[in-house]
Amino acid sequence: MSANTPNLTLEQKASLLSGENFWQTKELPDAGIPAIVLTDGPHGIRRQLQGEDHLGLHYSEPSICFPPAVAVGSSWNPSIAGKLGAGVGKEGRRLGVSVALGPGVNIKRSPLCGRNFEYYSEDPLLSGILGAAHVTGLQAEGVGASVKHFVANNQETERMRISVEVDQRTLREIYLPAFERIVKETRPATVMCSYNKINGVYASENRWLLTELLRDEWGFEGAVISDWGAVYNRVAALTAGLDLEMPGSGGVTDREIIEAVENGTLDIDDVDRAVARVLDLATRPSDANRSTPLVEDGHALARELAQECIVLLRNEGDALPLDPGVRLAVIGHFATSPRYQAGGSSHINAAEEEAALGAIAQYAAHDGGTVTYAFGFAPGSTDHESAALLQEAVQNAAASDVAIIFAGLFEEDESEGFDRTHLGLPAQQIETIRAVAAVAPKTVVVLSNGGVVTLEEWHDDVDAIVEGWLLGQAGGAAIADVLFGAVNPSGHLAETIPLRLEDNPSWLNFPGEQLSVRYGEGVFVGYRYYVSAGVPVRYHFGHGLSYTTFRTDSLAVDVTGPSSARARVTVTNTGDRAGQHVIQLYVGTSAGPVRRPARELKAFSKVHLEPSQSTTVELEMDHRSFAYYDEPLGRWVAAAGDYVIQIGLDAGTVEAETTIRLAGDTITRELSMDSPVGEWFGHPVVGPALMQGMTASMSEEQAAAAAANQASMRMVESMPMKQFVGFLNGALPPEALDQLLTLSRQPAEAM
Repeated sequence: MSANTPNLTLEQKASLLSGENFWQTKELPDAGIPAIVLTDGPHGIRRQLQGEDHLGLHYSEPSICFPPAVAVGSSWNPSIAGKLGAGVGKEGRRLGVSVALGPGVNIKRSPLCGRNFEYYSEDPLLSGILGAAHVTGLQAEGVGASVKHFVANNQETERMRISVEVDQRTLREIYLPAFERIVKETRPATVMCSYNKINGVYASENRWLLTELLRDEWGFEGAVISDWGAVYNRVAALTAGLDLEMPGSGGVTDREIIEAVENGTLDIDDVDRAVARVLDLATRPSDANRSTPLVEDGHALARELAQECIVLLRNEGDALPLDPGVRLAVIGHFATSPRYQAGGSSHINAAEEEAALGAIAQYAAHDGGTVTYAFGFAPGSTDHESAALLQEAVQNAAASDVAIIFAGLFEEDESEGFDRTHLGLPAQQIETIRAVAAVAPKTVVVLSNGGVVTLEEWHDDVDAIVEGWLLGQAGGAAIADVLFGAVNPSGHLAETIPLRLEDNPSWLNFPGEQLSVRYGEGVFVGYRYYVSAGVPVRYHFGHGLSYTTFRTDSLAVDVTGPSSARARVTVTNTGDRAGQHVIQLYVGTSAGPVRRPARELKAFSKVHLEPSQSTTVELEMDHRSFAYYDEPLGRWVAAAGDYVIQIGLDAGTVEAETTIRLAGDTITRELSMDSPVGEWFGHPVVGPALMQGMTASMSEEQAAAAAANQASMRMVESMPMKQFVGFLNGALPPEALDQLLTLSRQPAEAM
């Protein structure tokens, strides 16, 4: 590896492995090595030229603020994620950024996580496909990606000290697949390690994570960088596979590297490998041209992306879209002061901002309608002021045809750095919704929030609910487009909205205690738990309404291999409006030795259909679509057996299903004397030989009785063989057991 680095001194090499300052790497002019800029963010560029911080406090250059990941997840459209990534890449080039820190693909284990706005979904397949599209679009513009936060950074509470206690199967099936897909399919420039520990070892010092898994198993060739301040022991981190520490330490950790090499506790080859990866980053474009205007039509692009992320949750009596000439009472602080992004490191200085009220007024004027506006509620208002605001809102609503309430969470309610403690809206907003709904002929609630909120205090009082999440700088106009029917909503939930926080599978183990959090729910995260346990929810993962209707039929599935299949399904737009429909394919099985969720998303496709138009969509299912991670074998296994292929409107509503049988993988497990009796008898080769050996000295009647006595076998099947043989009175001598053990070690057939 040393041959890939220039003729640098040890001091120079060490200097390249940490930042010069908050956002830049070190420059070595004499060696021709430039400095590069790495900066946030996932949905826009936060370029700070004066004053540096990781919390979005100081001024940053104006940039397009696209919809954050919480919104993009609900688009269920890789094209949306790809266009957003390309837009961020163009902005990065304009501002001289070589690596944009994103996307974030951590799983939404709990709806309370304060940073859920920066992540796509509770599902790893959806997260991985959208994240891969983002990275592809971003890097096509020359700006490198930094996929984060690797791994199991699913809470903000004690994020820099917490140890995540999680089993290998859960890691492999839930928390790692999005990263794995992105690494294998898109070759991201960097992967960012997380702050937390995994099973007692900091991510930044975890050699299994950063080298054995990421590089040796997945083939990652880029640089591993730290989250800002995530390095606790520089030498241990470098040995584990962390290349670049950010931000800089003023040379402190550079000296630690030098001393470790000199005293023999750090191999120079580890240093050279890291230097080579950092030098590869330095070849990325770093020139800036701040006289270049913002991305052409950037605000229009932000509006286009936001339109497809909006989820219509409820629409009783076709309250939406709004009729022409309607009298509207618009109510709520967020109608004029839009909440379109969240706090923390990804906070963008938006180049433009468009509130919903202005866009609604334009539509109403065109359609011959009227609009009144009332604040309804305001943060920090006194009781007297709140009463006056509420009275004005109620008066306007009573005189309207439709009241539209803009509600949601304020930035101080959710942000990087802390988790929420409940799912409720502020009490003042709940009071406003109820009071307005009591007098308005129809009531529509538009939500602006980065994390799931409960709807239970007011859900049945209103006619329509529009989940707007955080939609970026053009979100206000996009909301108006949907309200008036210029855009048919096509968003679908990327996370479940529960009836109660206590119903969430992580509730008993979030956010942990005494610096440890146990992922006790295992693979049963989000909808995987709700549908498996039959727990009712308000809205399932995958739910989303449209102004048109769709019919799904003609499901057919062809088995294409021992552990692969292809599904075909026909979708028809049966309504009178053009619209987009998300085909969601789920797989369920009880095959194999581990407990599986009732159904898991394994493929999806979003299609646009004109009225009466039909299309047939093919969805491929590969080995991983049917496999579980087998911890004893250390590999993915597709068990032989039956698999139910389901097309769902959402995770809880199956439209069509069929069952296929797969041959699966041929697995022969090596036995030992500690293996239970059931595994010995169940072994395809050893089992018959064992039964023959045990019954050899029996009469025919005794042998037949032993074979038929299944109840007795069930009593002992969990007993280790070394205990069981003591009850056999020498029927299985040691030499016979040795022969059977040898049989079990014969290699399994290749997959």
